[in-house]
Amino acid sequence: MNDKVLLLNQDYSAIATCSLHKAFVLIYLQKAELIAEDQLNVLRTVRQSFPRPLVIRLHRYVRMPYKGISLTRQNIMRRDRNQCQYCGSTRNLTLDHMVPRSRGGESTWYNLITACARCNSKKGDRTPEEVSMKLSRKPYKPSLVSFLRDSIQDTDHVWIPFLAERARA
Repeated sequence: MNDKVLLLNQDYSAIATCSLHKAFVLIYLQKAELIAEDQLNVLRTVRQSFPRPLVIRLHRYVRMPYKGISLTRQNIMRRDRNQCQYCGSTRNLTLDHMVPRSRGGESTWYNLITACARCNSKKGDRTPEEVSMKLSRKPYKPSLVSFLRDSIQDTDHVWIPFLAERARA
């Protein structure tokens, strides 16, 4: 049980994804209700079958102060779709400071990008403009909704209406 389930607050706003196991436990303990289920698959025990959740909603409202997406290596690579932003490679990926740290470049969403080891080495201690390297996409700070949308798998098309509601709010 390692599939992801969309977790909604009491007001139907998307707040996170959780594991299938955690979603089942929340439903079983009556802390959440099932909003959307997988029509093709079920969860089975020795004696019972249960619907496999795709979207659940908490019974109580959870106040969640928005802190933004954490600036981590994994999140930078996820934002950049695990591709080098210079050549598009998906192998030997590292993080690159567009403005090198030795020149005062900071570790921010707008200065860090995913780069393959070859392009990172070629760029070295210079800016992309100095070595005529073009970015495929300008770095940006992602939102919670964009991260949740990127988590959508083929079977999770049922998440889309809930994420669209959050985007409009």
